[in-house]
Amino acid sequence: MSINSPVPDYELEDTIELTTAEQVRAISDPLRTTILGLLHERAATVTELATAVKRPKSTVAHHVKVLADAGILKVVRTRRVRAIEERFYGRAARMFYVGLGRRVDGVELPPDFNDFEVAAEESRTAYDAGQLRSFIRHARIPEERAAEFWRGVDRLIHSFDELPRSGDTTYGFTVGLYPIIDYPTLPPPPED
Repeated sequence: MSINSPVPDYELEDTIELTTAEQVRAISDPLRTTILGLLHERAATVTELATAVKRPKSTVAHHVKVLADAGILKVVRTRRVRAIEERFYGRAARMFYVGLGRRVDGVELPPDFNDFEVAAEESRTAYDAGQLRSFIRHARIPEERAAEFWRGVDRLIHSFDELPRSGDTTYGFTVGLYPIIDYPTLPPPPED
């Protein structure tokens, strides 16, 4: 693939909101999130995905079916190989998200539905090697400013997703914005 090729090599929506528990469960599995990550690069067959993740083809086929049944993956093209039609799967969207209510089908999302848990595990090796780039900052701001800031972060996330896939190293990118209930604040300044 050329460095200037569109990423991925098939048409897909920009974003899709996950609105059912089936969809949320589908993307909550680490192997399925890895499959989704691989399909950011290009469409792939079950055989190619199984080779990439070093898992049995039957296991990967099961996970692909779960994602396809939830509307998260789709067949983007086919080709005939001898008497068999080979399917190439792609993502339905570049990005999937759950609305701010954290409820799907009237059910509260499980507490383990957390990208930071995945990021912590994935980044451990980079941390140990001194290659983890991260920071944490705190700012006491109104909710409207937090929403405005997040819109800028969302643009940055989309630009990361659209980077051409090339090179030898895969990088993870994790961001978060959250209210802190017990963070200390200074008392009002004394009056002069």
